[in-house]
Amino acid sequence: MTNDAEHPLRYALVNELHARPSPRLEAPCTAVFVAFKEPSDAANRDRGRDVAHLAELCRRHGAPSPDPQAGHYAAQMGRHKLRWESHTEFVTYAAFARGLPPRPFDPSVGEVFPAEWQFAAPGKRVAAVIIHVDLLPEEPQDVLPRLSEWFAADSLAAVWVLDESAVVAGDFRIDPAGWMRFAVFVRPGTGSGRIGRIVQRLLELETYRSMSMLGLGRARELTEQMNALDPLLSDIVRGMADEGRPAETVLHELLAVSTKLETEAVQHGFRFGATAAYEAIVMDRVAALRESRFMGGQMLTEFMARRYAPAMRTAKSAERRLGAMIDRAERAGELLRTRVDVWRGAQNQEIMERMDRRADLQLRLQHTVEGLSVVAISYYAVGLAGYALYPVGQALGIDKSVLIAVLTPLVIAGVWFGMRRIRARLHDGD
Repeated sequence: MTNDAEHPLRYALVNELHARPSPRLEAPCTAVFVAFKEPSDAANRDRGRDVAHLAELCRRHGAPSPDPQAGHYAAQMGRHKLRWESHTEFVTYAAFARGLPPRPFDPSVGEVFPAEWQFAAPGKRVAAVIIHVDLLPEEPQDVLPRLSEWFAADSLAAVWVLDESAVVAGDFRIDPAGWMRFAVFVRPGTGSGRIGRIVQRLLELETYRSMSMLGLGRARELTEQMNALDPLLSDIVRGMADEGRPAETVLHELLAVSTKLETEAVQHGFRFGATAAYEAIVMDRVAALRESRFMGGQMLTEFMARRYAPAMRTAKSAERRLGAMIDRAERAGELLRTRVDVWRGAQNQEIMERMDRRADLQLRLQHTVEGLSVVAISYYAVGLAGYALYPVGQALGIDKSVLIAVLTPLVIAGVWFGMRRIRARLHDGD
């Protein structure tokens, strides 16, 4: 079969399924991860700058340069395996190295991503993680002293994952050097693919948790705006019942509030949509770990329910409130239109009544004019008829005054009848 029969995107879309495989890791090892996001309009950023920043890191470590059009990249960078990925709003860098530093979670392991290089990134750092991967002791409880030393007890979550093949622990706090810490203890003999999937899910969990929490910041900003607009909208709705308040004034006030609400909806709509999507990914990654309780400790699902879910509910609540206020403004607009329509209807009724009165007056005036016209026409017609019939009257011996008296009612009747016929014909023509 020729290539003409293939959809032009078929191979590209299938290859995308295999473009980002989980790393294959052997314990003990260390993973260092950073994610960068531009502060505003990150989805429409210049992705060429991201690739250029990756190329600078590669030059520093003598790794091959990436393809300028690349959306993902993997290479050996000294003793580290580098993985770079470009996402809708952010880019991620992950470096994996065999072995562990002499001091657990030593900030020096993050020097694979130099501080000045991070400072020069096109965006700002939204996630920075160090994962310590070690072998699980024969007695799993022996890791508890280390967990107590490394993590804060009040927020520590430690669980078995993937059918108790490994213990995952973390407190979701940022250490003094700016890194989030996770510890993974795997049973001896655990496959490199499974270890890689555990690490990958932890990195994704933290990345998407960080990205989704951006919605909380937006929700707080939006709440302040809505707190200021809510009483204004309420005053406008209450003021609509005041007949003495001009509708034009109410309309201008309503337009001002509605414009601000729609502007907020445009500015925050993408962020709230992204927050919901990121939250779903976070919960999916937690579920994919198939956790179970370890030594009576707090589970990831419990931590998320107590610490993370309220933030997501706050973001959703702000989004719903914004939608409700926009609906209120729309209903207020409909009520205002109804008020204006009623006012216009009353005005139109008044105009129609005035027009009816004018028409009645015009009709009366017309009848009056017609009556006067009959008199005037009759006067001249009697005069003309008198002159015309005067010789006849003399021949018959009829006095002129008598002749005029006889002609007058006849002429008036004839004129009146003629004008009625003319008016009837005009009416039928209309």
